Amino acid sequence: MTTDEERNKRFRAALAQLAPDKRVLDLGTGQDVLWARESLQAGARQVLAVEVIPESFNKAAANLPAYGLQDQVTLLRGEATEIEFAPKVDVCVAEIVGSLASAEGAAVVLDDAKRRHLTPEGRVVPHRAVTQAAAVCLADLFAEQPVAFSASSLKYLESIFNWNGAPFDVRLRVENPSPNALLSEGAAIEELAFNGNLRTNQRTTTRLTIKRAGKIDGVLTWLQLWCLPDEEPLDALRMKTNWASIYFPLFQASVPVTPGDVLELSFVVTIGDDGVHPDYQLSALLRTVDGREHLGSFDSPHHGGPFRAQPIYRLLFPTD
Repeated sequence: MTTDEERNKRFRAALAQLAPDKRVLDLGTGQDVLWARESLQAGARQVLAVEVIPESFNKAAANLPAYGLQDQVTLLRGEATEIEFAPKVDVCVAEIVGSLASAEGAAVVLDDAKRRHLTPEGRVVPHRAVTQAAAVCLADLFAEQPVAFSASSLKYLESIFNWNGAPFDVRLRVENPSPNALLSEGAAIEELAFNGNLRTNQRTTTRLTIKRAGKIDGVLTWLQLWCLPDEEPLDALRMKTNWASIYFPLFQASVPVTPGDVLELSFVVTIGDDGVHPDYQLSALLRTVDGREHLGSFDSPHHGGPFRAQPIYRLLFPTD
């Protein structure tokens, strides 16, 4: 993400406005201590940088003297929800927003930071994140090309299965899907108001009206992100960014649709058993203009869950 300029220019603009002469907390600073450095560049008085991954922490500790920042940046190792320090900070910056806004634990981590580490008038960067969804057919996202995992993802996929202790139906990340594949307008199914009423558990129901004829078998989701309240949001579907879109299957087979059909979509976010990362539950009712109804659903826990439960996963993970 260090090279993601669509993201970085927004974070920099927010820090330029909020960081001068302030104490800043950089959560998940990484080996490059990027936002710690950018906060100081923007005029911050002092920065506390937190990193939990041992390798990244050690590299960050080695990099601080090279950057000449050891007197201005205090590096702390540990879970963001467990660290303690005083006094409180004026600004908290964190790049823990996922392709699904809450997927990396941003709601829990930043809600905790607001309660324990920020002054009453403190601000969080980013300001707001929204997960959008629209009706699609998976085949349309690939322009009728075969659907498969990229070769570069296989090692990562294997490590996920090893970490979980067994294979499961992972979330399907789609790079650079065409907006032309959407069969409905997008609608918000999740909102994280980092400087407002930040909800860790959410239930959203929305109606997606079909705009053109085709077939649907699920929904495509993507991120919109604001670092300042009045700026143009980053839109991960329509801009060049390292955030990808996530496809969720809903129906066991694709369903023909025509303009005017309505997909009633429910999206439920609940914090999983690790207390930080969310589980997602989707349910859908497709009502067609000729009076037919089709039910669909999909559960996507942070870890574990069924394996090969939907046709797309049986295709991606054949028994042989």
